[in-house]
Amino acid sequence: MGVNLKDIINSDPISFSDLKGKVIAVDALNSLYQFLASIRQQDGTPLMDSHKRVTSHLSGVLYRTIRLLELGIKPVYVFDGKPPQLKGKEIEHRSVAKEEAHYEWIRAKEEGRIEDAKKYAMRTSRLTSEMLRESKDLLKYMGMPCIQAPSEGEAQCVRICTNGDAWAVGSQDYDSLLLGSPRLVRGMTMSGTIELSMITLEKALKELGITREQLVDLAILVGTDFNDGVKGIGPKKALKAVKEGKMDGLRSQVEGFDEIKELFMDPEVSDEYGIEWGKPDRTAAIDLLCKEHEFSEDRVNNAFNNLEKYMKEFSQKDLSAWF
Repeated sequence: MGVNLKDIINSDPISFSDLKGKVIAVDALNSLYQFLASIRQQDGTPLMDSHKRVTSHLSGVLYRTIRLLELGIKPVYVFDGKPPQLKGKEIEHRSVAKEEAHYEWIRAKEEGRIEDAKKYAMRTSRLTSEMLRESKDLLKYMGMPCIQAPSEGEAQCVRICTNGDAWAVGSQDYDSLLLGSPRLVRGMTMSGTIELSMITLEKALKELGITREQLVDLAILVGTDFNDGVKGIGPKKALKAVKEGKMDGLRSQVEGFDEIKELFMDPEVSDEYGIEWGKPDRTAAIDLLCKEHEFSEDRVNNAFNNLEKYMKEFSQKDLSAWF
C-alpha cells in the first residue's frame, strides 16, 4: 500500500512512447494486486476457471506484459522476499480490511448494487502462494526476467535502478522515492483507473525544498507500511513540520522511529541478481494457461506469436540501448 504523498508531490503526465527503449524494474506484487483488483466481471467477481480458481493474475501477466513489449518497454519483474518484522502489523490490518470488504461485496451483490459491489470487490484481492508461483512460472515461460528480492521488492527495484540496470521503477506506490529511486513511473498496469505519469526524485525534492532524508521523516509522520503515523498529521502538515525543524518534538510520538527510517535509508537489498531475457516456451505456457486453467488456446497462441515477434526484434538490438 505504501505512503500516500499525492497531495504534495506532483507527477508529470507522460505517454508510453516516452518509455520506448527503456528497461523498467517492476514491483511484481504491486502489479499482481492491480491485476486482481481491475480484471474482474461487472459485479466484481474475478476471472476464474471452471474449478473456481482465480485467473485474473495470469491474464494480466500475459496480455499486459506483451502490450508493454509491443510499446517497446522491457519490464524486469521483482518479487518480494521476507517482509521486515515491522510490517507484520500492516499485513494484519490489510487482512482485516479485506474481510470487511468481502462482507460488503456480498451484501452489495445481494442487494443489486452492482457499482458498489465492484468497488468493494476490488478491495478483497488476495494473492496466494499458488498465484505467486504461477505468475513466476508464466513470466519464465514468456522469457521475462524475474528477480527474487531478499526482502521488499520495491527496495530491490530501486537498487537495480541506482545500479544503472534499469531506467525507472514501475509501481503505484510512492515508496520507491523514499528508497531513493531517481524515477518512478505510475500507471504501467494499464488498469484504466490511473493515468500514466512519472515522478523524478530530484525535481520533487527541489519543489518541496527538502532532502530525501527529510522526505522519509515526513512519510513516517504521515504513516507507512511500518507505522501508523502521528494522529492529525497529513502530508501537508508533515511537510511544514519538517521544513520548520519541528521533528524533534514529533519523533518521540512514533515508536521505533529510527528503526523505521533505517528501512528506507538502508534497506535489505542484493547486488547478486541477473537480468536476462530468455526464449519463450510456448508449450509450457499452453500447459499452464490452457490445459490447467482453460484459457483459449487460439488466444494464447496469438499472444505468443506477438511475444516471439517482439522478443526477436529486441534480440537484434544492442542491449545498451535499453538503459
